Amino acid sequence: MKILAKGLDFYGLLHNDFQFCQAEAWQGAVLLKVEVYPGLKLWRLLVEIQKPLPADILEQTAQCLQSYVDEDIRVELITQLDDATLSTLVSDSWPSLLPLLKLQESDLRWRVENQRLDLISSHQQQYQELLNIEACSLVTRWFKDNYGLEVIARIRLEENPEQKQPQKLQTLIPAAELQVLSCDSFKLKPRKNAFRDKSKSKATLVKMGELQEGQQNIRVEGQIWHKEIRDIRGGRCAVEYYLTDFTGSVIVKQFLNKPEDDNLAIDQWIMACGDIRYDPFTREAVLFASLIESMEAPQRLDLAPKKRVELHAHTKMSAMDGLVEVEQLIARAAEWGHEAIAITDHGCVQAFPDAYQAARKHGIKVIYGVEGYLYENDIKEKPYHVIILARSLEGLHNLYRLVTLSYLDHFYKNRPRIPRAELSQRRQGLLIGSACQAGEVFQAFLQGLPQEELRRIAGFYDYLEIQPLSNNEFLIEQGVLPDREALQEINRRIVALAEELGKPVVATGDVHVLEPHDGILRAIIQAGQGYDDTESDHPLYLRTTEEMLAEFAYMGGAAARQVVIEDPNRIMAMVEAIQPVPDGFYPPQIEGASEEITDLAWKRGRELYGDPLPELVEKRITKELRSITGNGFSVLYLIAHKLVKKSNQDGYVVGSRGSVGSSLIAYLTGITEINPLGPHYLCPGCKYSEFVTSGVACGADLPDKNCPVCGMELMRDGFDIPFETFLGFEGDKVPDIDLNFSGDYQSRAHQYVEELFGSENVFRAGTVSTIAAKTAFGFVKKYCEERDLNYKNSEINRLVKGITGVRRTTGQHPGGLIVVPKDRHILEFTPLQHPADNKDSGIITTHFEYHAIGEQLVKLDILGHDDPTVIKQLEDMTGVKASTIKMGDKTTMQIFSGLEPLGIEPEDINSTVGTYGIPEFGTRFVRQILETTRPSTVSELIRICGLSHGTDVWLNNAQELVQSGVARLSDVICTRDDIMLYLIQQGMDPQKAFKIMENVRKGKGVNQEEAEHMQRCSIPSWYIDSCRKIKYMFPKAHAAAYVTMAFRIAFYKVHYPLAFYASFFSVRAEDFEAETMLGGYPAIQKRIQEIEKQGLKASAKDKKLLPYLEVALEMHARGFRFYPVDIYKSHATRFQVQGNGLLMPFSALPNVGAAAAQSIVNLRGETPFLSIEDLQMRTHMNKTTLEMLRKYGALSGLPESAQLKLFG
Repeated sequence: MKILAKGLDFYGLLHNDFQFCQAEAWQGAVLLKVEVYPGLKLWRLLVEIQKPLPADILEQTAQCLQSYVDEDIRVELITQLDDATLSTLVSDSWPSLLPLLKLQESDLRWRVENQRLDLISSHQQQYQELLNIEACSLVTRWFKDNYGLEVIARIRLEENPEQKQPQKLQTLIPAAELQVLSCDSFKLKPRKNAFRDKSKSKATLVKMGELQEGQQNIRVEGQIWHKEIRDIRGGRCAVEYYLTDFTGSVIVKQFLNKPEDDNLAIDQWIMACGDIRYDPFTREAVLFASLIESMEAPQRLDLAPKKRVELHAHTKMSAMDGLVEVEQLIARAAEWGHEAIAITDHGCVQAFPDAYQAARKHGIKVIYGVEGYLYENDIKEKPYHVIILARSLEGLHNLYRLVTLSYLDHFYKNRPRIPRAELSQRRQGLLIGSACQAGEVFQAFLQGLPQEELRRIAGFYDYLEIQPLSNNEFLIEQGVLPDREALQEINRRIVALAEELGKPVVATGDVHVLEPHDGILRAIIQAGQGYDDTESDHPLYLRTTEEMLAEFAYMGGAAARQVVIEDPNRIMAMVEAIQPVPDGFYPPQIEGASEEITDLAWKRGRELYGDPLPELVEKRITKELRSITGNGFSVLYLIAHKLVKKSNQDGYVVGSRGSVGSSLIAYLTGITEINPLGPHYLCPGCKYSEFVTSGVACGADLPDKNCPVCGMELMRDGFDIPFETFLGFEGDKVPDIDLNFSGDYQSRAHQYVEELFGSENVFRAGTVSTIAAKTAFGFVKKYCEERDLNYKNSEINRLVKGITGVRRTTGQHPGGLIVVPKDRHILEFTPLQHPADNKDSGIITTHFEYHAIGEQLVKLDILGHDDPTVIKQLEDMTGVKASTIKMGDKTTMQIFSGLEPLGIEPEDINSTVGTYGIPEFGTRFVRQILETTRPSTVSELIRICGLSHGTDVWLNNAQELVQSGVARLSDVICTRDDIMLYLIQQGMDPQKAFKIMENVRKGKGVNQEEAEHMQRCSIPSWYIDSCRKIKYMFPKAHAAAYVTMAFRIAFYKVHYPLAFYASFFSVRAEDFEAETMLGGYPAIQKRIQEIEKQGLKASAKDKKLLPYLEVALEMHARGFRFYPVDIYKSHATRFQVQGNGLLMPFSALPNVGAAAAQSIVNLRGETPFLSIEDLQMRTHMNKTTLEMLRKYGALSGLPESAQLKLFG
């Protein structure tokens, strides 16, 4: 849980920032804090109010707030009164509360203290009755429903109202009222002397699936799968442990002095004692803990002296079927002492790279295989399942060929199929197993084929496979087989057939889940796909040796050991240790690449800085070239150089992403416009240079200055970015050069790569699409509703988490290309396939995700991006080259902190900064940062860009430091480079500083040893705490590149406003509501208010439209307007500057597509349209498009028909 804000004027926020129509009702309200629960996707606002508010006001306010966050975030508004006002409300409400509590006039008393309502009884019987009817929950819900107030009710027993007896009272207070104050080791102790009569020995152990509100003095045992920590009054915190024993889930709640007292981790098993009561914060019954202790996790162990080997196991890469992370599967097999495990996903091998890494970590052999779909001749016939294992490197490459063929040439009805002829031709280095009940051998026995036919079929396989009876009991349920004895008989006959043919028989589990209790997860997945037989009574889990021997005990001890232990180990021994992706880096060869990059760098360096070079520049070039050429990275630089050069020659600028701007060689070879040297002046004439080591963080912020040698105005450059953030401290990390090309140019850039290396060596980078949390939630809800299961939210969330991440299909990276050197074959590294299994796409991608082979092959990120397209249009319209725009232009800079250059007021556009439509700075979130920080320099913009793109960098971190005055914007951590540079500046060893930076940027924080080292370097405690909170950080080079592009576009907005708006709406506005836009400022403003008023109920389309409406509102506020479509003047797809506004294109009208628009433009250029009839006939325009043109006045002046009237 994170705290976003504290102590704000809530009325002012609603009235001034959100323009909420009901803001007046909140006069005097104070926003105490905003609690963010990332795991639950919940924002909870706690507001102190002066008087109770009606429910409709609360609902409207929540909807208003909801419209300002992502649609999948739930906003919860909680109000509270001060004690005096709450006491008055309770007094007024007391007559209504008594019937609720099933009481008439009685001596039940009450008092309000610290926002708690104590219900005080003097009678033991009445006290117990109130507990039995769950009076606390009833009262809490009553105030919530009627006033939206969070009133925490407690029941107290006080025998003498005049004279309290604390010692007596302590023995009578229910566990639900206790607050745990501290923790020691893994045992969390209750308050001293409290609750002595309810020790864990007296608490009743209850399964979580049987928990009910009101249960007292119960004990649960389970595993922590999630937890949240939130601050409460008095500087203390509440911890919520989400616990499961796999019969259900429960939230265990306890109170600690400080977050650091919580030392319980995710996946840890604990025992918790306490009472179950409704909790208004989590909105379900939770266990308020009086005692928590860690415990040994119950686990299955494999104690057999000789272990089995599982030869048939699926991971989450088995599409919509496997539920096990490959790391978990391999870790468990290693933990049990198994020598190996086979990975055999359905039709795919995408788990191989992660399996290899996990096997190296856990010291176990992985057998790489696949469960394929085998067919004879007709691809439409039902295929048999077949297990194919790679026993050697040759076999692995043959396996990759078979997988590739199955996806590219033999894909049918969602299955990549393998023809028997292809398998026979490529079975060298492979072991072929008969698979499960869907395999050819088992099916032959089901069909009752004669013995000779059984021998012929089984002869094709290297080994036969049998499985536990429970795996196939569905055949009995379906009436295919009469009973378990029939299943046993088939397994016995398979063993006998194998003995006759001299083949091994292996007992496999057909593993789809790790534990028996995980069967429900697979059942949910299957139910979501419409399968009926989805119950989890027979889960396909990973079995120990003893469990598997027990499954086959009916065969006799010796026979069971043979199929369970001996033969699987015999198969395992046949398999060599194989690496699915080879070690090493295999870039494509470009002859003379090192020499060309070296020459380009030195030549450009001398062109800019003169000859001889300044010592600082010469050392940096030498250092970088040593890493680049010495590690074989020259070809990467040369490829990027050629791509950028080609794009520039064709008139399109290229933006850089990632850390490539950290490299001076990348700058000198034209790959990036970011100069990573320190801030400096540079004379374009005589090459005088002057490096400034203090006072500014960015060259663009240096004051204007003329050259002391020749008098020319000096250029200002340098972003001060260390090279280490790109290639690592040793300079040997494979560089990832990410480039943003214009979306209009992306396909041409891809084509150019194919021209450079040959289309046969260039492949689209593949991706894996998995079940997202939102989809998983839908699956779980559907499963529960169809079975009338009333699971608590905590259990639903556990199940959602369990099925999230299961593979659904494959895709392609939006701009990633994989390049294979001409002397290697792609199948040495990965199989191939079509994206999303679409054989008609014409696109071939890598089967492995691009990151799995990114260390071995060159991956080019050639992304299509709007910014270069916008720049191209702006340059064409204004004649001003973006590269000539002076970074730090004072007038342009002002729109990042105010509105003066735009000539409008905040109330005109509902914002105090002028960054609508500016990339990276136009969102509501970033505008709020701008309003908080009011930047005045380019370096501050870079810092804000870093803050807004990181995770837990601004929110829950730097925001509080800046607002509280602990640190300034220039002090807080904004980009990953800040950390290393600051630590080195404070005297830390550079390598140690680099390591800390890397840990922090990856979300690993700072350990105790590193914190102590930082303290010795005089690093303030707030800085260390900030490092610990960060989950992800932007590199400074990335932020600098984004700011450079954004600032240039902002320059056009200030100095060439109509060109800016024309380019914005031409390129970015996918949705354009023509009727509203043509209605002018009042119509646009009204539409914005309508959408914001809808809050959470606003449609996705309206939410997407809102930013475009905001830019249009600003455009009108500056005195410009839209002109309607003109049949003779409008462009097909681009807005054009006309007079004091923009002429709309045809495509801006609803239901007028780009093709229809272009057809009108092309044909009108040939000969003018004579009539509406002529227009329709020549363009083949449909009726809908024609009516749309008529509605918006585009056809005015055209007659319906060109026929002359000869009479009357």
